[in-house]
Amino acid sequence: MAEKRVERRLAAILAADVAGYSRLIGEDEEGTLAALRALRRELVDPGIAAHRGRIVKTTGDGLLVEFASVVDALRCAAETQRAIAERNADIPADRRLQFRIGIHQGDIVVEDGDILGDGVNIAARLEALAEPGGICVSSRVQEDAAGRLDLAFEDQGEQALKNIARKVRVYRVGPTLTRPVANAPGSLLSRTAGEGAGGYRPEAGEGEASAPALPDKPSIAVLPFANMSGDPDQEYFVDGMVEEIITALSRIHWLFVIARYSSFTYKGRAVDAKEIGRDLGVRYMLEGSVRKAGQRVRITAQLIDAADGAHLWADRFEGSLADVFELQDQVAASVAGVIEPALQAAEIRRATHRPTADLTAYDFYLRALAGVAAYSPERIIQGLGLLDQAIAREPRFGPALALAASYRVDLDNTDAAEDPDANKGAAIELARQALRVGADDPAVLGRAAIVLGGFGEDIDAALALIDRALALNPSFADGWYHSGWLRLMAGELAVAIAHFETSLRLNPRGQRGFHLSGIGTAQFLSRRFDEAVAILRVSLEELPNFTPTYRALMSCYAHMGRLEEARQIAERLRTLTPLMVHSARAFRNPEHRELYLSGLRLAMGEG
Repeated sequence: MAEKRVERRLAAILAADVAGYSRLIGEDEEGTLAALRALRRELVDPGIAAHRGRIVKTTGDGLLVEFASVVDALRCAAETQRAIAERNADIPADRRLQFRIGIHQGDIVVEDGDILGDGVNIAARLEALAEPGGICVSSRVQEDAAGRLDLAFEDQGEQALKNIARKVRVYRVGPTLTRPVANAPGSLLSRTAGEGAGGYRPEAGEGEASAPALPDKPSIAVLPFANMSGDPDQEYFVDGMVEEIITALSRIHWLFVIARYSSFTYKGRAVDAKEIGRDLGVRYMLEGSVRKAGQRVRITAQLIDAADGAHLWADRFEGSLADVFELQDQVAASVAGVIEPALQAAEIRRATHRPTADLTAYDFYLRALAGVAAYSPERIIQGLGLLDQAIAREPRFGPALALAASYRVDLDNTDAAEDPDANKGAAIELARQALRVGADDPAVLGRAAIVLGGFGEDIDAALALIDRALALNPSFADGWYHSGWLRLMAGELAVAIAHFETSLRLNPRGQRGFHLSGIGTAQFLSRRFDEAVAILRVSLEELPNFTPTYRALMSCYAHMGRLEEARQIAERLRTLTPLMVHSARAFRNPEHRELYLSGLRLAMGEG
């Protein structure tokens, strides 16, 4: 019997799959499948046919396509990615279908319509190296296509691909490469790396572009994290992590976040922080790495000031790979949560060192914000003066209006308001003004909620405001803190404790004394007096001028029968304020209000 002859031929092989497909399916199976079918029917399959490609097989979200020509394969890939990007423009980032594409030219084996061999395997490995919306090609493809297509290529060096005996030189190409390339004017990729910071940049010479100006608010680029696992197959996880972090940071309204298509142009490159800052027009950068060992993964991240390369913050996160997408979400939320206060602290330092004559409304706001942690009547009054100047310059400055409103709650808490009723009225009016101009700003919503809740307004309305703030930005550490106090006021004690703890996890370097005061008060109102005393005492050590903690601890000691200790706390409180029994109007639960007030009366010898 004659041996069956093996058919071989040279071909360009394109491998593609949908980035994050498992997560999308898990969140909305029917919707994702319908969207993928529509994308295939309307864009992908017609594009392949128009460029004379043959779909060899499909595997769920994946495609394997054969082309006779490298030029056809690459042109098809670039045009398809561009069309998908345009289609995705109006779709929320977390619901977009984005293909990763790898292309290689090599010898293939044809068997019953299928194609096999090293060439197919290399194309599949290249696809795994591509970022969502991107294209990776081998050096063979680059050599054949260079100069024949209006595209630019970025050398990624030789890569060790899984189960491929030899190293392969890899190039990134297509819509993901947004930096201008020398001697390639007018190309598809003549958009600059600053695209996320304001669109096209005019050419300044031979393929070079002038640096974009810094935006008028804090700006950050999240660079591709380094895959330290030694396993190229983990690139999807690393890139997905970065994309989730970018999405989470984008929810912070006062922060300007560079699009991933620009920041990912630096993948695999060692570039000075100052150069990246100039190229992208950003003040800060986030970089990091991912290391996988068995079923555990460690993620490190560091925040850098692009002006001088100084490290402002660094941390690491560890978890199990049992559910990689859940881990991605957790890390993204944590990174976004801890970066927000770190960035805010850096901006405050920057503002306080500016010449006084050069202040703008935003600078006044930042200087006022610097007094939040100090929490003294003098700093609060000083902050209100600065905010008055900010609002005079910009009457519709929502964050300044909201901060001024919340500072008046602080005046009330520290018994520093000369006319409490007038102070309350001013706070409520400022909060309402802030909501009129900043109803989609989580920071505005959070501060307005604590004002309206703290001053006895409709607690349900206040809870609705804080819930909206957290829906807009789930990584909003201050929002979870505000929610803790509001849940405490509403009598939802277990929820209050959980929300204070969430805030602490998101901002572990923040002022813990405020959070511990809330947690301790919730434990006290839950009649867990021993736990409450331990927490409230630590709170006082960390924040010795927060008068609500003294009152909660006095009342707790009194209910425990420890009247001498209650009176000692009362004496310490007298050094801060003559008002020993503050209004308990914020507590909506009558039993909680009576527990609190009766303890204070006992401590004062009135019970």
